[in-house]
Amino acid sequence: MAHSLSPTADPAPLDVPLAALPLAASQALKQASPEEKAAALFRWSLWARYSQCPPPPSWTIWLILAGRGWGKTRTGAEWVRDQVLAGRKRIALMAATSADARDVMVEGDSGILTISPPWDRPHYEPSRRRITWPNGAIATTYSADEPNRLRGPQHDAAWCDEIAAWRYPDAWDMLMFGLRLGDNPQVVATTTPRPVPLLKDLMANPRCAITRGNTFENQANLAADFVAQIIDKYEGTRLGRQELYAEVLEDVPGSLWTMAAIEEQRTDKAQLEAIWPLLTRIVVAIDPPVSATETSDESGLIVAGITADNTAYILEDCSAQATPLEWATRAVKAFHHWQADRIVAEVNQGGDMVETILRQVDPNVPYRAVHATRGKLVRAEPIAALYEQERVSHLGHFTTLEDQMCAFTGQPQEGGSPDRVDALVWALTDLMVKPSKVRVSVV
Repeated sequence: MAHSLSPTADPAPLDVPLAALPLAASQALKQASPEEKAAALFRWSLWARYSQCPPPPSWTIWLILAGRGWGKTRTGAEWVRDQVLAGRKRIALMAATSADARDVMVEGDSGILTISPPWDRPHYEPSRRRITWPNGAIATTYSADEPNRLRGPQHDAAWCDEIAAWRYPDAWDMLMFGLRLGDNPQVVATTTPRPVPLLKDLMANPRCAITRGNTFENQANLAADFVAQIIDKYEGTRLGRQELYAEVLEDVPGSLWTMAAIEEQRTDKAQLEAIWPLLTRIVVAIDPPVSATETSDESGLIVAGITADNTAYILEDCSAQATPLEWATRAVKAFHHWQADRIVAEVNQGGDMVETILRQVDPNVPYRAVHATRGKLVRAEPIAALYEQERVSHLGHFTTLEDQMCAFTGQPQEGGSPDRVDALVWALTDLMVKPSKVRVSVV
């Protein structure tokens, strides 16, 4: 079995990983010239783990459910390059946002540009969202936030990244309508799992081949400090099972919210123009962290509005790990962007500092300070009841917030404080719950 390693032979990839090569082939690689060894560095089939190689034929969708650091991005990028070498001409690259498509799928450390050899490096035109290979193949990047961009374009292959985090699952439907070129159009979907309907539907699809993997399969290529840190913090936790071992976890027993209830009342973000004139009040709620270090909890920051018929909408989740000045700036920016009526902030930890920092950013912003005198569970229960009454709708998908909600039982939560949930509770309390029922003091 002869294996050519020269650049000119690159379009004919090896059939199996290096670990499965016959001894003669392995020896040939060791004895190869410097040029041949350089070429071999770009032969993914030489270095990929078995689980990173495509399943046997007959699938339309290859779903890769794997933990953080498993190598999902590298696998997706290499699969795209293999499709180009095999003759595919029109490829779609879709991520949760345009920035993700650019920064991860195209320009990332394991993205398409990085893994391409110098003699077959494609030309990237960011302004046109286009990658063009020397053989004429073209890949176009798309954002799942803009499903309508996929009305019209046709493709013979696609790579979709982090589909469980897409805010608008109908982007998948729009993509599949256009996946109609060639004899056997295929799509690879790479993601860390969440129990969302899109993922469940794919897992039940008979044309979908599923590959599962955990973070530690790729431990040899991960920083030792990273591995030690995630094991120490997440091993044995529910969040670790999802993010490291790629388990599709259902709702937490005893949680105040369920994903099914959130999905049932979700509103497509495309309806914002119709909803906007109906909003009578809008607030920006802040749950500041206790400290401002690299290991601090996030600053919960939620924007919510209410209509005259007492229906509330979660409009935006601006939460982030940030310094006091950063979260104050984000809050004021959200206030002006949404033309909100005021900012509400819990001040149990920060006291007068919260208002002082907000005033530094905007001296005139309307502000209300609230003190929590009862536990998180007691404050959250009336808000969860509003969801049960179908009086709260999420305008689009808020992945991290909804994960926190569906894991919230009132007990200490894995991975830190549920700051986004706290901010959500304060926002909806201000809009929908009488102060006397939650013992909120106003400054």
